[in-house]
Amino acid sequence: MRLPNRIGLTLGAMRLVLASLVTAAFVAACGGGSGPGPASGPISGSTGAVKVALLLPITGSGNTPGVAKALKQAAELALFDFDNPSVSLVPKDTKGTPEGARAAAESAIQDGAELIIGPLFAQEVTGAAPVARQANVPMIAFSSDEKVAGSGVYLLSFLAGRDVPRIVAYAIAHGKKKFALLVPQSPYGRVAEEAFAKSVGRAGGQAVVRATFPPNDANAMLGPVRQVANAIKSGQQVDALFLPASPEDLQSLAPLLASNEVTSARVQFIGTGQWDYPNVGREKALVGGWFPAPDPKGWGDFTAKYTKTYGATPPRIASLAYDAVSLAVSLSQNPPGQRYTPAQLTRGSGFAGVDGLFRLLPDGTSERGLAILQVRDYGPQLLEPAPNGFTSAQY
Repeated sequence: MRLPNRIGLTLGAMRLVLASLVTAAFVAACGGGSGPGPASGPISGSTGAVKVALLLPITGSGNTPGVAKALKQAAELALFDFDNPSVSLVPKDTKGTPEGARAAAESAIQDGAELIIGPLFAQEVTGAAPVARQANVPMIAFSSDEKVAGSGVYLLSFLAGRDVPRIVAYAIAHGKKKFALLVPQSPYGRVAEEAFAKSVGRAGGQAVVRATFPPNDANAMLGPVRQVANAIKSGQQVDALFLPASPEDLQSLAPLLASNEVTSARVQFIGTGQWDYPNVGREKALVGGWFPAPDPKGWGDFTAKYTKTYGATPPRIASLAYDAVSLAVSLSQNPPGQRYTPAQLTRGSGFAGVDGLFRLLPDGTSERGLAILQVRDYGPQLLEPAPNGFTSAQY
């Protein structure tokens, strides 16, 4: 079993800037029940010498325990799949607070953890990170807030804006040079637009019309939509419309664009990973649009195995826990003191996981090799596969 080169079975919509939004994005998909399979055995029964801590808000407030349960089960599934008796996975409850996360990290260090996986939220990472750094124990967290990355803290989550260069490169390679932008007035929108401007500028493209809209306000979207539509219909050359909108906003924007005679049949729509949600093809104006995302097959395979094991559908974020544990198992084969060093964690070749190729970067962020998908009525269609290696990835 060549774990260093293949550590998964297989983001989704995990590009939110504010880590506090993670729950809202993924809780809806979280199922209950532990079901049959390795729900507790691999953790409670493992006595491996290589201890890996798993910090999660198991007793957090609101709906977070449901997300934590799914992440824990995905981590157990990875440990079960790769069946390495030298690794022991040690769960710790952060209670969803900075203080709880700090206590959980202290307990993990006392237990001899060589690597910490988690926590989930930025505030938890802030609480746990100083403890981990003092002990020189690296942390692979699930927060999407880049402000908490660095100095031994790595973010495995899908980060806002990191997928934009991929779709821009694909669009320009297919003759799209002049772009219209319709961007949400939000932290995510600002990050996405900044990444877009840099990518288009490097590739020699041009933004010819730009409008912004307030999220979650369908009435206020009409003016910006008309501004873009009028520019396109007036004969101003526009090859593609960049629309980095959330699923909720797309459901309002798409009918407005269609009623103003702007669809992907008239001008090529391009989106971001936020388009990677079930039934995006229900919005007829978006059919034919392009967006970057992991190959759906990986997530489909993982979901099938998770559902068979636990009797519930996993939330989209669950793949992160599976991949983090898989990475931990693959590197556990190195000698003591050389397992989870910065050089090992940030190796240039990266790792292959549920969501395809990924690697951790020295600044604590992460990079992913993504496929290009097209919106179809029946589901996304693969237009261009993800790269086989980072030498060929377009970032």
